[in-house]
Amino acid sequence: MSISLPAEDRTLSPFTGWTRAHWVTVADTILDGAARHASPAGSLIRYPGTPGGYGPDVDALEGFTRTFMLAAFRIAGDPDGTQELAERYARGFAAGVDRAHPERWLRPDEVDQAKVEAAALALGLHLTRDTVWARFSDTTKAQTIDYLATFVGASYPPNNWAWFRIMVEQFLESVGGPHSEADREQDFALLDSFERDGGWIADGAGRNFDHYSGWALPFYPIFWADMVADDPRHAARVARYKARLDDYLDDALHLIGRDGAPLFQGRSLTYRFATAGPAWAAAYHGDSRHDPGLLRRAASGQLAHFVEHGAPDADGILSLGWHRPWRAMAQNYSGQGSPYWAAKGMTGLALPADHPAWTAAEQPLPIDRGSFTRAIAVPGWLAVGTEEDGIVRVANHGTDHRIDGSLEPDAPLYAKLGYSTATAPVLAGPGVNDPLDGTVALLRDGRPSHRSGFSAGPVAALDETTVIGSSLTRAHWPLELKAGEPDHGVGTYAARTETGPLIDVVSVVRGAWEVRFVRVRPDAAPSDPRVRIGGWALTAEDIAPLEGAWAAGSRLASRVVPLFGLESADAGVLLEEDVTPLAGRTATPWIETAIAAGEWIAAGIHFGAPQRAETIPAVTETDSTFRVTWPDGHTTELHPESATAPAFATV
Repeated sequence: MSISLPAEDRTLSPFTGWTRAHWVTVADTILDGAARHASPAGSLIRYPGTPGGYGPDVDALEGFTRTFMLAAFRIAGDPDGTQELAERYARGFAAGVDRAHPERWLRPDEVDQAKVEAAALALGLHLTRDTVWARFSDTTKAQTIDYLATFVGASYPPNNWAWFRIMVEQFLESVGGPHSEADREQDFALLDSFERDGGWIADGAGRNFDHYSGWALPFYPIFWADMVADDPRHAARVARYKARLDDYLDDALHLIGRDGAPLFQGRSLTYRFATAGPAWAAAYHGDSRHDPGLLRRAASGQLAHFVEHGAPDADGILSLGWHRPWRAMAQNYSGQGSPYWAAKGMTGLALPADHPAWTAAEQPLPIDRGSFTRAIAVPGWLAVGTEEDGIVRVANHGTDHRIDGSLEPDAPLYAKLGYSTATAPVLAGPGVNDPLDGTVALLRDGRPSHRSGFSAGPVAALDETTVIGSSLTRAHWPLELKAGEPDHGVGTYAARTETGPLIDVVSVVRGAWEVRFVRVRPDAAPSDPRVRIGGWALTAEDIAPLEGAWAAGSRLASRVVPLFGLESADAGVLLEEDVTPLAGRTATPWIETAIAAGEWIAAGIHFGAPQRAETIPAVTETDSTFRVTWPDGHTTELHPESATAPAFATV
């Protein structure tokens, strides 16, 4: 049963039909659901289901803090119409921060996860100073300060968590609580080291690019900026953060499908429409160069996508899953309250109804304007959107949540050669440890090699419609896999690893086709190494295998075809049940062959409309120059050698 929504307004919102009333309806459905699952004092919200890895008390704390963030947005944008909501959460605070209360919260000095939640409390209280904070008794104010102050001087993982301490201490400073200038300097120094070109931010020291680059790392700075708006000491930093968010959105707005689906890549995807957070953050600070109607189009499209697929359901429940409940996609830190970080994607509700973000007409996303290609340098992504199906795909040659030269197992959410807004990588079953989809692998005793720790090559546009990128991998076979703690989307580590030769992969992408050039370098290569190339894992209710390495449903198809040097390749389609969060069974096409080390081969990888897979690219070679003739007759000439990634400094 789905949420009952208001009538659409296709004049104001020609792409989604959504208005502020739609957002309010969804938010209130979630908040009403939270009230039904609240403890008697209202401080703990215990959603049904199996507890997460940190236990039921952390789950219940997250249920409060994350829905409080949503409540704070609702209250800030409509203080007169939300007085009952403000009173409800004020009562919950009074119990939660009281050390003697039977429904008191776990504290930041007791469990690390409470440090994360403390930031949500601080952000929400900042937005509701005149409504929720103003309702607190002097005792509750003092106890709230005491609760948050346990984070001052405390440790945290060296990643986006730095923002949690900044947010907490900045709020504490604003209400006369303890704080540390040394903490702030340390936190900003760490965060500054994560900054990359184009507004991108790594979530830590590695190639950690995913939705945290949007819903956390540039999101909190906007609200911190709100807290310090009158402090000239921070003016330059505030201006930099606003400009960098706009730069990031230049790329991020290209990563949303026409149906509003965000790119399915990276950890914590059960936060779902938190992906709308950066667009709303830009609208919130008010100085964005991006049109407010475009920002709302991006945000409304993403929320509408999930609502149309039943998330949240009519009872306001956000399950652990993507569309449907599918617990297997959750990290081990994810509990029943975790999905409500989706509240970040509802930040726009903090803006009043007469704000331009609500009154401006929707403007088109890049995918609404037609097909596009975009080389995104920092994460190493070749982004392609196709007008005929509204899907955005990326060929991935720069992101694996690892470090150049490391020999770790592949993480399905990071190390695949492709991600899209309409597919999910295989996340369950044998394909996790022995990857097939989105791979180029050497086979040893029937097991495929992994590519994590690759050396990233350049990504670039060859012309207005064609992009190219590359990576160089030391083939390795992780053995004796064990679970990682905590699982930040990476999942496993290997007690022992065997290594093999280097593998070059060069992707040339145009529309729904990728021409994938592959070469096994002679170093450490066995005679006639056997290579397997896996295509897109396509999940659909009506998916069926066709001849060779080809699978199709009524709407989409996935195919791998030999184009050069693969005349004797074996081919097939692997069908699996319940291995992705999407509905239906999953089909992954593949081809496999023995090749001569040092020689280039090329395969065509297709994902798109079934009829478009019938006409395939052609690849020819003349004097080490390859010519790709695309199905529409367009040609591309290249020297794969000149596009390859640099060799490792150490391997």
